[in-house]
Amino acid sequence: MPCGMTTHEIEQLATLVKDRIRIEKGEYLFRLGQKAEAIYSIRTGSIKTQLDNHQNHKQITGFFLPGEVLGLDALSNDTYLSNAIALEDTEVCVMKNHNLDQISRHVPILQNQIRQLLNSEISRSHQLLLCLGSLKAEQRIATFLLDFSGRFAHLGYSSHEFNLRMNREDIGNFLGLTLETTSRILSKFQKEGFIAIQQKTVRILNRDALKDIVNTAH
Repeated sequence: MPCGMTTHEIEQLATLVKDRIRIEKGEYLFRLGQKAEAIYSIRTGSIKTQLDNHQNHKQITGFFLPGEVLGLDALSNDTYLSNAIALEDTEVCVMKNHNLDQISRHVPILQNQIRQLLNSEISRSHQLLLCLGSLKAEQRIATFLLDFSGRFAHLGYSSHEFNLRMNREDIGNFLGLTLETTSRILSKFQKEGFIAIQQKTVRILNRDALKDIVNTAH
């Protein structure tokens, strides 16, 4: 959220947004269809969003990292459009919807920030549809890794080494792949020296190779 803000604007925002919520791993921050009363910025931890149907099928729709905002899709119809579940013990900052106008008067750039975040969410959704609809399995995994590398870099973290708190089953679900396919491709990438994985930590060793995989037509 603070990207593009001055130090003074960040301090103002921190003063106005005081409410915080802690949720434990596996707990819900909000549920599909629940009345939307706030948007949330992740302070520590990480969250996944998912849809559940009547047959108990789950489709993960996104992963959110420290510094990223979720709940924006509810601004248009006042209800949350997905479930939000903590991937680990997580703390979020709460911005009540009815306070956003008041906060924006003190921090005018906030409205522009929210518009940019909405545009980013729309773009991310389109990229996911493109990924699921046209890319092969290896291309999907490579795209996923490069996307997270770029997001961590944008948030001020290392683009070469980062932690992925979701498990491989969640990654596969998000990308429309089975657990077996996801594990096989990650192992293949590691064997070929493109990445190194130790527990939840991923190191990008050959970014160009991953880009080549994404850009190669089969």
